[in-house]
Amino acid sequence: MPQSPVTDNRTGPRYVHAFPIRAEWDTSDGVHVVAEGETDNVGPEGTLIHLQRELPPVGGRVNLLVLGDSGEKLSVVAEVLRIERNPGHPQAALQVLGETDEWRGLVWEEAAIKMAEADEDYDDDDF
Repeated sequence: MPQSPVTDNRTGPRYVHAFPIRAEWDTSDGVHVVAEGETDNVGPEGTLIHLQRELPPVGGRVNLLVLGDSGEKLSVVAEVLRIERNPGHPQAALQVLGETDEWRGLVWEEAAIKMAEADEDYDDDDF
């Protein structure tokens, strides 16, 4: 039987790093939701985020604020590609719309550095 090739639409590696975030969106009822959470992993054009309770709707737009040590790191608009309704760890996959150069420079590249530093620290502790 011929197998269908699996296509991965990602445009680069994803790095595991937990940036604190704030997500805002409007529900279909017109209610404005503000939720806080963190990134689970970061790619060059998007992220998988973990939110405590509510999740935005698939296809909806989210105002995403990525926070750093000194406050706001970057604010972007993202589209919700999919959601995971795991009661213990609800997640939303987001694709950044627009500011992808800033996203890559300020978020994705920093996540790569932080992940490499964590790997180095882990290797040092193995002995």
